[in-house]
Amino acid sequence: MVPDSAHMLVPAGEGRAIRIAAGELAHIIDEAGGQVVDTWAFCQQDISEFHSAEHTRASVGKLFPALGEAFVTNRRRPILRYEEDHSPGTHDMLIAACDPTRYEQLGFMGWHASCEENLRSAMAAVGHSDVCVPQPINVFMNTPFLPDGNVRWLSTRTGIGDSVTLRALLDIWLVASACPQDLIDINAKRGSIRVTVARGSEPVPRRLSDAS
Repeated sequence: MVPDSAHMLVPAGEGRAIRIAAGELAHIIDEAGGQVVDTWAFCQQDISEFHSAEHTRASVGKLFPALGEAFVTNRRRPILRYEEDHSPGTHDMLIAACDPTRYEQLGFMGWHASCEENLRSAMAAVGHSDVCVPQPINVFMNTPFLPDGNVRWLSTRTGIGDSVTLRALLDIWLVASACPQDLIDINAKRGSIRVTVARGSEPVPRRLSDAS
């Protein structure tokens, strides 16, 4: 069990994991505005069960849940609920996490930070060195799916302190990666993000200044 409240700062381009108990709230804050956050949830008791984008889309019947609806696991159990949104409300659940091969294909030579590596290192830091890489919940990502079947790659529209609140429905590891993508303009401005955890009965900060 985490304390009554906890804060996790994720520096620009990096990833971190935090333990969240069922019923607690995870408040994901874009500190500087303009930063996409790749987000994952793994069951603490068995990390082979995790939030699943494809199972969630089947469960809610849309590309991304509406407020009050749940993300479900690869075993079709509710794991997170989309509780509040104090942002433009633009998010993605179609695009894979960036990885080393993606940067190679975009023409980058040498090592480049990626959300896949951020996930693996964050989970290794909490004792799970062997983890799969599910489709992330791309919080604040602006990649609309168009009627002609194409995807547009647009900059996120978040401002300073914009946030999303998710409620854990199971005991989870929540992983957040401040996406390091800088070869495609999905990040309007790369910066740090903060995850604030609070029990359901506790007030959840709505702005960055409330979480400091």
